[in-house]
Amino acid sequence: MPVRTDRPSRLARPWSPLLLAVCIAASGAPALAQFSLGDAPSVSPRIPGVPSLSTDLKLQGQQTTADYIVAVVNQEPITHTDVDKRVGRIMESAGRNPNARLPPPDALRQQVLEALIDEKVQLQYAKTTGMNVSDAEVDDAVANIASQNQISLQELRQRMRADGLDYDRYRNSLREQMLLERVRAREVNARIQISDSELDAFNAQAAAAGRDTDLNLAHILIAVPEGASADKVRQLAAKAEALRERAVAGVNFAQLVKDNTDDTGTRDNGGTFGMRPASRLPELFTDAVKDLKVGQVSKVVRSGAGFHVLKLIERENAGKASYTQQRARHILLRTTPQMSIKAARDRMMNIRKEIVGGQASFAQMARQNSEDGSATRGGDLGWAAPGQFVPEFEQALLALQPGQVSEPVVTRFGVHLIQLIERREVQLTDQQKREAARSVLREQRFESTYEDWARELRAAAFVDMRDAP
Repeated sequence: MPVRTDRPSRLARPWSPLLLAVCIAASGAPALAQFSLGDAPSVSPRIPGVPSLSTDLKLQGQQTTADYIVAVVNQEPITHTDVDKRVGRIMESAGRNPNARLPPPDALRQQVLEALIDEKVQLQYAKTTGMNVSDAEVDDAVANIASQNQISLQELRQRMRADGLDYDRYRNSLREQMLLERVRAREVNARIQISDSELDAFNAQAAAAGRDTDLNLAHILIAVPEGASADKVRQLAAKAEALRERAVAGVNFAQLVKDNTDDTGTRDNGGTFGMRPASRLPELFTDAVKDLKVGQVSKVVRSGAGFHVLKLIERENAGKASYTQQRARHILLRTTPQMSIKAARDRMMNIRKEIVGGQASFAQMARQNSEDGSATRGGDLGWAAPGQFVPEFEQALLALQPGQVSEPVVTRFGVHLIQLIERREVQLTDQQKREAARSVLREQRFESTYEDWARELRAAAFVDMRDAP
């Protein structure tokens, strides 16, 4: 099973808008390399103010200080070096994120130790209940990480050797992280039961609150740094208000976003989030735009991230809710020790030149060159719903207009060339709407349910805390 290692941390931002929850299965069950398998919500032991550690697989170089045991969990030790490595990873990650907030060093070390104990307990539980991660699954995950960095497996090994890292330790760390994700998803999801009456109540409440609509919002974020003085906050609030007045006066909102927003994730697309159910947007956003007409700008609102100027781009009644299906074809060249990513990209560029130049059709080149099961169909992938492809593939596909051919796209599976055939809007059925509501409720309950499960598992374990020598 392909394993995603690119989940955003839930603590990277004060709030995290959620994507459309409905994943409508395509007919049949194609085993195609570019398809993404759905992921359960991911929850890791929490360290307030810093990113989740569950998918951070980078290992540190060898330690030079003397090591000693700081805790024993059911006869398995956790060492001072284990804590040092995790603290180092957190500090490195925080250094790249200006919004990260770290606790004092002693508190951070204690929280890291508690997180490591929880992980150890959960790994032991997973193994005693018969769960495992196969070598093939680890191989897929390593290949994914190499592809995301646009290097081959051989180049990944070479970089690790140059950094003094042990490849076997790397694989073992990755296997443990995958096993943690798996046991958490199994145990927590089994505890979350959502009844039909709860779905009915949720949908009724959403309708009464006006949150049964789909909204496309754009925003300008003026970030407020942690610990900012009152004067600084007033200055930033005034800046946001001035931008709002310019937007209301008719200044191009996308240009205001490009020149001023602190949200790098939406800067390049005019500040838009895309069409989403209102129930999956921050309530302070939906409250701010509920009385607006399409095209109007809200008053300045304040979130944990800073000040927002919101513009209502689209509003759609959920009773007529639809989603966009895309039909595409692709060519896949798999990377191997003999075929590096660079070589595959170069070959794909030559294929693209022939297609764009009219020397051959996309379908013809797919039949001759693609290493995917869709090759016999000229690369045709059929109709696909949002979220059905891996992120890199889907992002490239969304940027195309019908008939256009992408540049070479690197994913965990190799190098792709993509052509969008057509798009269509499909109405959601009542059952799909209920499943969307179920997904929202499950997401809302996942973290608290995880914490209850983790606490119970920890309470049943033997944990011996050791003092430093």
